[in-house]
Amino acid sequence: MKIVVDAMGSDQRPVPDIQGAVDAAREYRVKILLVGPEARLRTELERIGSSAGGMEIVNATQEIGMNEHPALAVKEKKDSSIVVGIDQVKQGRADAFVSMGNTGAVLTAAVLHLQRIRGIKRPALATVYPTPPGPVLILDIGANTDCKPEWLEQFAWMGSLYAQHVLGISRPRVALLANGEEETKGSQLVQAAHARLKQRGDLKFIGNVEGKDIPTRGADVVVTDGFDGNIVIKLSEGLAKMLVDLIQTEIKSNPLTALGGALSYPAFKRVRKILDYSEYGGGPLLGVNGIVIIGHGRSNANAVKNAIRVAKQAVESKMLDAIRAGVAAND
Repeated sequence: MKIVVDAMGSDQRPVPDIQGAVDAAREYRVKILLVGPEARLRTELERIGSSAGGMEIVNATQEIGMNEHPALAVKEKKDSSIVVGIDQVKQGRADAFVSMGNTGAVLTAAVLHLQRIRGIKRPALATVYPTPPGPVLILDIGANTDCKPEWLEQFAWMGSLYAQHVLGISRPRVALLANGEEETKGSQLVQAAHARLKQRGDLKFIGNVEGKDIPTRGADVVVTDGFDGNIVIKLSEGLAKMLVDLIQTEIKSNPLTALGGALSYPAFKRVRKILDYSEYGGGPLLGVNGIVIIGHGRSNANAVKNAIRVAKQAVESKMLDAIRAGVAAND
């Protein structure tokens, strides 16, 4: 199995991108295609004490920054690490693409070069939301801010298939995000999507869930438009970080609580790991003809490594074939 890694994706590129790729190659026994300026990548590999053995470097002379306009950047920078990396999958030289870079640019390049799976109206960007009982898949989280009911319907069964094949949930509970559990709650979009999903016998649709139900895993797959989904994820990430930092600060602020904190540190460490986004790596772009995993720009090496693990699991589970079969069954 070969997985392409955009070495120029993260905010601190290429250090965490390369370190994460090296760690993944060792731990998961996958071949890595590092994409970026060859000389710079080789220098970084030497700096961290790793040879290019088992890793292939694909030269790309340009990079797309986080603040660049996605469509224009993809069009003008044909030798960027994102475009060149996506093309490796298109040409069949790799099985998946992983990037911590500009989400809009990855989405644009994937749709332009890999194209949508036939029958898919819009691809959706999903992410795993960590909860103590287990992961919750939320989609869309930013690819489509304005949606139609039939798009949410497709997001629902693509998300269900991903949860089944990659997350290992045999019969995922699927719900719509709304401002109330009642069928009549939600925007016109949510109500129309609700009516469509009620008619589907191939999904375990449980109706609406509210924001408070996500952390308690009120559903396995939560479907929403990209505007609301992005707000949910960004708010949750900020809140988790604030709580962890606040607890840590309060424990250290007093000698007595510091002693108790030291005793409870193993439990605190476990909680922090549950809430740590880097343990989940990245989220899949569902609906395109290829495995594409997108992570945070602020990703560290652990996040990059785990994003590669997610890509490996998606390939091994034949998730792409499952979505294609699902489209064919619903034509």
